[in-house]
Amino acid sequence: MEWLKKAVKTTEANSQEAREAVASMLQEIRAGGEPAVRELARKFDKWNANFILSPEKRQRLIDSVPESVKRDIQFAHKQVSGFAKAQRESLHDFETEVTPGIVLGQKVIPMDVAGCYVPGGRFAHACSAIMSVATAKAAGVSTVIVASPPRGESIDPAVCYAMDLAGADIILEMGGVQAIATMAYGLFTGKPANIIVGPGNAYVAEAKALLCGSGQCGIDVFAGPTESAVIADDSADPMTVAVDLVSQAEHGYNSPVWLFTTSKELGEEVLRLIPKLCADMPNPDVPLTAWNDYGEIIYCPDREELAKASDQYAAEHVQVIVRDTDWWLSRLTSYGSLFLGEGSTVPHGDKCSGTNHILPTKKAAHYSGGLNVHKFLKICTYQHIDAAANAIIGPVASRLSRVEGMEGHARACDWRLRKFFPEQEWDFTVYQHPKY
Repeated sequence: MEWLKKAVKTTEANSQEAREAVASMLQEIRAGGEPAVRELARKFDKWNANFILSPEKRQRLIDSVPESVKRDIQFAHKQVSGFAKAQRESLHDFETEVTPGIVLGQKVIPMDVAGCYVPGGRFAHACSAIMSVATAKAAGVSTVIVASPPRGESIDPAVCYAMDLAGADIILEMGGVQAIATMAYGLFTGKPANIIVGPGNAYVAEAKALLCGSGQCGIDVFAGPTESAVIADDSADPMTVAVDLVSQAEHGYNSPVWLFTTSKELGEEVLRLIPKLCADMPNPDVPLTAWNDYGEIIYCPDREELAKASDQYAAEHVQVIVRDTDWWLSRLTSYGSLFLGEGSTVPHGDKCSGTNHILPTKKAAHYSGGLNVHKFLKICTYQHIDAAANAIIGPVASRLSRVEGMEGHARACDWRLRKFFPEQEWDFTVYQHPKY
């Protein structure tokens, strides 16, 4: 493996300062409740109005969105919702009787309340609203609460329309740590969220992580800066590769983009093109800084070695622009989402192809996938064991309990053996419970 360009920085910056600040804010909200949230909203969002978006204001915002924009948002919603519903249909309740009399079952149970965060910042993230809210609704979540920071007098109208179309039950005009805490604790709504999902800045990510770590609620993923990789061989168009890398470096100054290639010539041409493409962007400093600080080009002459390198990085997005995409689909194991062939670019998935764009970063793809209906579902099991089957399972469970030194467990099994089979003799000592 050879680096034609290596990052000069890593995204593993010390987050201790953010963690301490967020922990302090969460403590403040726990102690002060809704008044504490109002104070933080005045401080950070300059917001001193109602937090819950009224039906009248919601409709005014929706009415202000151009019809052409609505049509595009509708297409994105159709794709995302359609894929999420197909995921939901792939999960089923079932029962099986592995041993006669021992019925084992699975129930798929949606969560009651989901909190979805839609970030603000430099962009209006209408598609992010669809990704979280539509997926929660496809899973069958009863109440979906969504929060997004206001811009001036309101949240962005296109974001509001996307939330409404996707099925948001309650919309909060609120951002940052205070929004995450509000959804987790059920402030202003009386509905604490079972899970909180959605991307955000470092403070939002820390708030989600701390609340999850304390057992207050579940979360989707711990989201760091957006990261994207392209795998390309000598059949790839260098311009396509360079354009796609720059498109993802646009996310932020600390957004890593990586090229893995079996062609040194391709890598060198991409290295030449990227600064020129960055310079032509409306805000060239962002992608150019991200590329200079975090961009990498990794060359491996062998595709097997290249696949291992890609899996080691476990990028959030992985594009594959090669002759044989099927080989890579079967070989790669660690990525947030995969984009196969020159016709697939990460922005398709970011906006409207249908797969979710809320994905694991910072190598979390080694153990997790992106947001999907499973995140909003509990796969719960049950069993029904009849009296006769206790003759089979009871002795085994009793003996195993004593192997583990758990006498109370063994006696619960023994009691049933004595109760259901009072005349039967066993080839091990069955405890005789005294009569109280």
